[in-house]
Amino acid sequence: MTKPSEQDMALARQARLAGAVMAVAIVAWVGLQFLGSQLGWQARYAFLVDFAALAAFAWGLIVTFRIWRLKGR
Repeated sequence: MTKPSEQDMALARQARLAGAVMAVAIVAWVGLQFLGSQLGWQARYAFLVDFAALAAFAWGLIVTFRIWRLKGR
C-alpha cells in the first residue's frame, strides 16, 4: 500500500476542518435558538444567529466543492 501524497493529506485536513465547522455550526445554532427562546431575545438576534449559521454552511459547502474539484484531477 502506498503512502498518501502531501496533497491528499492537505485535502483530508481541509475536509476535517469543513466537517468540524459545519458540526459546530449546527450545534451552536440549535443551542442559541433554544437559549434565545428561553431568554426572550429579540427576533433580530435570532436572525443574526441564522445568518452566522448560513455563513458557516456556505463556507463548508465552498470548501467541500473545492476539495471535490481538486480530487478529480
